Amino acid sequence: MLDLRPVGYVIGLLVAMLGATMVLPLLVDLAQGQGHWRIFLQSGVITVLSGGLVALSCSNGVKEGLTIQQTFLLTTGVWLALPLFGALPLMMGATELRFVDAFFEAMSGLTTTGSTVITGLDELPRGILLWRGILQWLGGIGIVVVAMVFLPELRVGGMQIFRAEAFDTMGKILPRATQIAAQISVIYVFFTFACVLSYLAVGMSFFDASVHAFTTVSTGGFANYDASFATFTGPAEYIASFFMILAVLPFVLYVQLLNGRYKPLLRDSQVRVFLSVVAVLVGIVAVALTRMFPHHWEQALREALFNITSIITGTGYASVDYMLWGPFLISLFFFIGLIGGCAGSTTCSIKIFRYQLLFSSIRVQLQRIRSPHGIFTPRYNGKQVGPDVLNSVMVFFVFFIVSLGLFAVALALTGLDFTTSLSGAATAMGNIGPGLGEIIGPAGNFSSLNDPAKWILSLAMLVGRLELMAVYVMLTAQFWRA
Repeated sequence: MLDLRPVGYVIGLLVAMLGATMVLPLLVDLAQGQGHWRIFLQSGVITVLSGGLVALSCSNGVKEGLTIQQTFLLTTGVWLALPLFGALPLMMGATELRFVDAFFEAMSGLTTTGSTVITGLDELPRGILLWRGILQWLGGIGIVVVAMVFLPELRVGGMQIFRAEAFDTMGKILPRATQIAAQISVIYVFFTFACVLSYLAVGMSFFDASVHAFTTVSTGGFANYDASFATFTGPAEYIASFFMILAVLPFVLYVQLLNGRYKPLLRDSQVRVFLSVVAVLVGIVAVALTRMFPHHWEQALREALFNITSIITGTGYASVDYMLWGPFLISLFFFIGLIGGCAGSTTCSIKIFRYQLLFSSIRVQLQRIRSPHGIFTPRYNGKQVGPDVLNSVMVFFVFFIVSLGLFAVALALTGLDFTTSLSGAATAMGNIGPGLGEIIGPAGNFSSLNDPAKWILSLAMLVGRLELMAVYVMLTAQFWRA
């Protein structure tokens, strides 16, 4: 029989830790002299007590490691439990959101999607704005640990190719996670502080700099204003672009750099391909914008750089309404969101390495057709790739496309139009943020969607953030019989 106590123990601890972080927005509201701090006090007490009691009741079942079943349950269970409690301040606070809206917002935050159902952000208490930023910051570092520890161990979507790449420990999953998380945290916190200081240097207030640093480094995209990042123009857009790119490069390479090994960062094919793709896309969009606005070449380059970087990294900031840029660029933005950044980072969507493996496999198959007696093997980063990795990647692509279609159809059945349904499914599964169209485009938000659509999108965010298979495997009867 499956023992759920180790899973409950870890989830309980993480829920209690989430409750402890509510003290930060509490202090902000208290310093502002507003009564909203009581909401965070109440939410924090409920969350800490609930998590603590669950952890305490399950502590007698804690073991040194987790089974594969328990690891799958833990990975998905955390991303279900944390949004439930993260939604409390949004329901009880100034926003007074209904449960479906609060859960949607919290899921969007912790999965670093960045889609929002809240309007009037400019007038909200600072505690709520900070809480949204904290949710994304925690979700960003959380998914890096999941991508570097759990998904490679679980052989999800070809992630096993990165197994033990920077850590030679062959111990159990939890001790390994502790070691990796400690080194990642140092780098993640450093990037956050550097981003805060950079934003301060270009004129942001300390509060705006802090919250936007949280949502930039996590590639989350929640902003403090309804206009998103359009409130800040000029140098702030360049700074945001720089840190968004830093956040979507493999953190394992930063760990190696921290330990004195700089060559892997320079030689990694995933990094080179990603930076090349960004450069080409920025060039294409900048040229197109320059043709529209011939006397504003610097603005065209800046807006192209910022918005391309925001979408491809899954951050979801918007500095302009790119729905006004014409059908070619709108279509381009849709496909850009399905690219993603590098594995083992805060990014989302399909990710560059899977496209590399896909094209490598296609190239090898064409070579075999041309030379039937030749021996050709797909390679990644100069190394041969085994059939288990390729099969895992191909299955991921198939499941992603099928899931995208199913979610889009489900959204259409709720009454949404084609553009909203398709782009909504894509932005949720890719954890991107804004969709396309008048309703959920960069100038709109998700507040007007019906409740079934919000539940569907919340599920799509979860599935996309955990690389599909980590969730789908639990829907099979074999999983529960194992």
